[in-house]
Amino acid sequence: MTRQAWVNGVYVAAEEARISPFDRGFLFADGVYEVTAVYNGQMVDMERHLDRLERSLRELKFGTMPNRKELEEVHRRLVADNGVTEGYVYLQVTRGAYGQRDFVAPDKPKLTCFAYAESRALIDTPHARNGSRVISVPDIRWSRRDIKSVGLLAQALAKTEAKARGADDAWLVAPDGFVTEGASSNAWIVTKDGEIITRALSNMILAGITRHALFDSLGQQGHKITERSFTLEEAKTATEAFTTAATGLVTPVTEIDGVKLGSGKPGPTTRGVQKLYYTAIGADVSKAAPWVNE
Repeated sequence: MTRQAWVNGVYVAAEEARISPFDRGFLFADGVYEVTAVYNGQMVDMERHLDRLERSLRELKFGTMPNRKELEEVHRRLVADNGVTEGYVYLQVTRGAYGQRDFVAPDKPKLTCFAYAESRALIDTPHARNGSRVISVPDIRWSRRDIKSVGLLAQALAKTEAKARGADDAWLVAPDGFVTEGASSNAWIVTKDGEIITRALSNMILAGITRHALFDSLGQQGHKITERSFTLEEAKTATEAFTTAATGLVTPVTEIDGVKLGSGKPGPTTRGVQKLYYTAIGADVSKAAPWVNE
C-alpha cells in the first residue's frame, strides 16, 4: 500500500508531497498543528482538536480558516486509505507561501494545509507498561504556549537532551522553579494523600485534549483534580506522576532527575487513570492492557 498524504486539497503519495521553501511555516514557523489519536480506526476527540486548531489560528490572527468539514473528511479518509487502526493523524496549517521572505504577515493568507496518518501503538507500549524516566530542563519557550505552534525547537532540544542523558522524556521548569509541562505533554503528580494535581490552564501551558478528556472521565467517577502549580522539588517527593498527550495517552512517570517516585514502578492511582482513559476511548482493557490490573 502506498502511503497517502494530503496537501492543499489534493491526496498524493506521501513521498511526493511538496511544499514551497517560501512557505511561512518553513521560514518563520508561522503555523499551527494538531495530532489526533486513532483507536480502532476511529478518531479520538477530533472535534476538540479542530476546536483548538481554530483557536490557535485566531490567536495568531490568520483571518482565514480552513474548511472544517473538509478537514473532518480528510482525517477519516487518511485513516481509511492508510489502513490505520491504531495511530494518529497529523495536521498542519501555515500562513502560506508568497515567493519572498517578509516578516510582515499578509492581510489575506493563502493557507498551506498538510496532513498524513501513521500507524503507531498507543496503549500497549513499553512506557505505558513500565513508566518513563524524565529529566528536568529550563523552560525557554515563548510566552504563548497555549497556541499549538509549529515552532518546537525548545521541545526538540529538551527531548534530545533527555535521550543524551539516558532518560525517556523531559519536564520543563520555569525560572520560578515550577514545572510548566512535559516537552510534548501535560504533567501530573499524585501526592502521598492521593491528591491528583496538574497545572491550571493559562498561556503558560497547552490546553491538552487528553487532559481535558481526563477531567471529564475522572469527574464522572467522582475523582477530584486539583489545578495548581507544583515545584520540581514537590514533584520529586510525589508518590506517583504521569503525563497525558494525544499519542502517549496516559504515561506513568517513575523517575525524575534520577529520583525514583514511590516504589519506582507505576502506582495504583496512575494505573486506575490509565484504565479509566483506555475504557473511555473504547478499548477492551482486559485484552489491550491487562497489565493495568496487575
